[in-house]
Amino acid sequence: IAKSLGGFTKHDEYFESDHYVLSSAIGHLVEIAAPEEYDVKRGKWSFANLPMIPPHFALNPIQKTESRLKLLNKLIKRKDIGELINACDAGREGELIFAYTVELSKVQKPIRRLGISSMTKRAIREGFENLRGGEDMENLEASARSRSEADWLVGMNATRAATIKARSAFGGVVSLGRVQTPTLGIL
Repeated sequence: IAKSLGGFTKHDEYFESDHYVLSSAIGHLVEIAAPEEYDVKRGKWSFANLPMIPPHFALNPIQKTESRLKLLNKLIKRKDIGELINACDAGREGELIFAYTVELSKVQKPIRRLGISSMTKRAIREGFENLRGGEDMENLEASARSRSEADWLVGMNATRAATIKARSAFGGVVSLGRVQTPTLGIL
């Protein structure tokens, strides 16, 4: 993007021009909190504590990418930044990565969306000339959040139930999930 738009100066982990400050999310930076963070008893694996349905889905930084999240947080909070542009990958995951990052920053700034399906210089420049409003992506973000929360609910509850049930026959954790389990069944 910096090469396509031109005029950027590279700083440690971001680029800056007269019009934009640009950095990358390098993938997921945030995850839904573990069950024990909602309620201490939720950390104990027993049928009495199932199903686990949190009162809300709290977010935590992913430890291995926390330094990038801190950088983005610092950039998002800059007073000279008047709006945010989501240039993450098109689709649900890009929306979720951006939404979770902004949510943790606790900053309320207007959002626009770069909507491109090609990474050519021309496509990027045209995309920046035709940025979409953030509200155009609300349904896709809601879809991403729903999928993420469903994965958490199914994965946490099914994994714990199967592990408790198979404890005597199997010595470890029986990992189950919305995508993982059917895929393993196919294989």
